[in-house]
Amino acid sequence: MGVRRDLKRAKHLAGRTTVEVVKDEGGVVREARTPPLAPPPTTGSIADLPFTNAAETPDAVVLHRKEKETWRPVTAAAFAREVTAVAKGLIAAGVEPGGRVAVMSRTRYEWTVLDFAIWAAGAQTVPVYATSSAEQVEWIVRDSGARHVVTENVENAATVTTGTAHHQVKPRIWQLDSAALDELTALGHDLPDEEVTKRRAALTPDTIATICYTSGTTGRPKGCVLTHANLHAEAANTVELLHPIFKEVTDQTASTLLFLPLAHIMGRTLQIACLMARIEIGHCPSINPDELRPALKEFRPTFLVGVPYLFEKIHATGRATAEKMGRAASFDRAHRIGVRFGEAYLDRFLGRGKGPGPGLYAAWGLYDLLVYRRVRKELGGRMRYAISGGSPLDRELNLFFSAAGIIIYEGYGLTETSAAATIVPPLSPRPGTVGQPIPGTSIRIAEDGEVLIKGGVVFGAYWNNPEATDAVLRDDWFATGDLGALDEDGYLTITGRKKDLLVTSGGKNVSPAVLEDRLRSQAPVGQCLVVGDNRPFVAALITLDPEAMTHWLSVRKLPADTPHAELARDERLRADIQKAVDHANAAVSRAESIRAFRLIEGEFTEDNGMLTPSLKVKRHAVTAAYTQEIEAIYRK
Repeated sequence: MGVRRDLKRAKHLAGRTTVEVVKDEGGVVREARTPPLAPPPTTGSIADLPFTNAAETPDAVVLHRKEKETWRPVTAAAFAREVTAVAKGLIAAGVEPGGRVAVMSRTRYEWTVLDFAIWAAGAQTVPVYATSSAEQVEWIVRDSGARHVVTENVENAATVTTGTAHHQVKPRIWQLDSAALDELTALGHDLPDEEVTKRRAALTPDTIATICYTSGTTGRPKGCVLTHANLHAEAANTVELLHPIFKEVTDQTASTLLFLPLAHIMGRTLQIACLMARIEIGHCPSINPDELRPALKEFRPTFLVGVPYLFEKIHATGRATAEKMGRAASFDRAHRIGVRFGEAYLDRFLGRGKGPGPGLYAAWGLYDLLVYRRVRKELGGRMRYAISGGSPLDRELNLFFSAAGIIIYEGYGLTETSAAATIVPPLSPRPGTVGQPIPGTSIRIAEDGEVLIKGGVVFGAYWNNPEATDAVLRDDWFATGDLGALDEDGYLTITGRKKDLLVTSGGKNVSPAVLEDRLRSQAPVGQCLVVGDNRPFVAALITLDPEAMTHWLSVRKLPADTPHAELARDERLRADIQKAVDHANAAVSRAESIRAFRLIEGEFTEDNGMLTPSLKVKRHAVTAAYTQEIEAIYRK
């Protein structure tokens, strides 16, 4: 098992960072601090990265570009030349130093070129989700003051045109699918390279790099102002922390397939970190597992950065495949064995137990042949590590993947913290937590349980919104709005959102996030919303995952078009959903547990306004849409 070998070979790396914890008078850990591994920069900017790479290792492969069915390597020198050419085009088009350029596109190679070209031109990138509506685009372009917009395709361009139709100064628009980079390169052909060098030299660590808008779960998106120093603190410290594992320990050339939206800060900082460490990057435009799996098998990355949804879907697909073959019971046993094995091995590694016994090792060996190796194959066959963020990953799922030979490091962060503020440190796994503060960061738990963050990764302001800024930045501490706790070793556990906290009519405080995350990890659950504020008990609205239900119906030889009302009464389906509810309830006390659920028709999507582009549920929108269904639960 590769992971076990790596753990043994690299245990000495586990102590590269030291975490200081501070306790209150009652002995409760209130603060955890990790010193930086990378010193803050005093000169320069993130814009220098392509040119530093080109000067030091011009022939090193830093990216791969998909052309038809082939991945073409891009060297450091070639990438720097392309960034320069596009930067010259932006300058020729009228982009001023400090100006803002919006990019509305799915994840693709050209996005990365544009990001660095915008910085090299002395400007600031304003990312826009490719799925944004005309109203959302109107707000972001108007609020940021972007005068130039690069879109992916004609549909995106039409959305921008519609959204900005009434703007006094309309932005200039390019389309990537209509050779935008070639057009910009031609536009700047006669401009000397020295103009880009001069613009880049004027940048400092404190220069604004990007205005990255929040997903807007609780209202209009706010523009987070992030500097080059913020992005450097995030990328440099995580590289120093993790790269020895991803490269040196495994004897592999580190590579990753980037599929997270580059409008999301986690995707952006990942590409910066990879270029900083000269980790090879490929791009995939979709997080949809059906589109992502073929790309993973082609590119064969050594590690991934994803969200729980991806790992949940891989697990669910594995079970569905087994069920089609009449081997569902075997897969379920493989899951249980994997969880037990992962737990036992983790205990031994951390000095808490003897580890798996001979019988458990034998069972693991059998299911490695039958199940676990298939999971590795689904992820390309070379992957040994992954980072999961965005929401908590179910602990059992984490242990299952560990038994399958893939260690998943969980992290936690926000747009305001340049992505990760905590991460599980190398070779010190603790499933169920989101890790310790990344180097150079401090985490504090306020008296009311709110998580506060301080360090070089923390943003400086919301764009054009001093009131919102003052509400969350207090004495250099950022108030996240999340609730959490620190353990004796400085590991953080997130328990929910302050604003989402439910208080039943019996006075019990309930954090819905714990229940919802565990529910979503179980097929055939799609999305869900836990309710119960000022109600006698906790309940849940549950949607059905279409792909999982297609399989569920097929196995039971039921028509694919079985009406929802009939499904909602089917005792077999309700029994399966009850198992998912029981799994969720196992994480909480009886008073916090889900007592009733209702299967609702349809899905929570971006299109119907119930999900943000980063797949977070808009609680108020769902509650408003399903008021009658919620009332029906409590009339029983």
